[in-house]
Amino acid sequence: MAEHHLSKEHTLKNNNHIVVLTHVPDQIVAERIANALIKAKLAACVNIGAACQSIYEWKGAIETQTEFPLHIKTNQDCYQNVEALILKIHPYELPDIIVLNVHGGYNAYLQWVNFTMA
Repeated sequence: MAEHHLSKEHTLKNNNHIVVLTHVPDQIVAERIANALIKAKLAACVNIGAACQSIYEWKGAIETQTEFPLHIKTNQDCYQNVEALILKIHPYELPDIIVLNVHGGYNAYLQWVNFTMA
């Protein structure tokens, strides 16, 4: 991550940071979602992971699918808009969208998340 300098006045707001997880079928969809979220300032950072295998039951059959995970660093205030954007772009009938609350972390990084999304 590039080095960023934040002013001392830029302190953490309410700790409402979250990480939104989802999986998409290919790199193109992953990049479309990531770029749209960053452009709309709905996320400070989106990590696109390496392809992985997902195994699940769908409509009575065991399915195996190659997918790309996305880790979306954002805050609770933006969640509804993040979800709406994912649903707009995501090709699945029922995409996995899961929210993890962030209970702590490196303070300077969490400040950067706030600063980037402001």
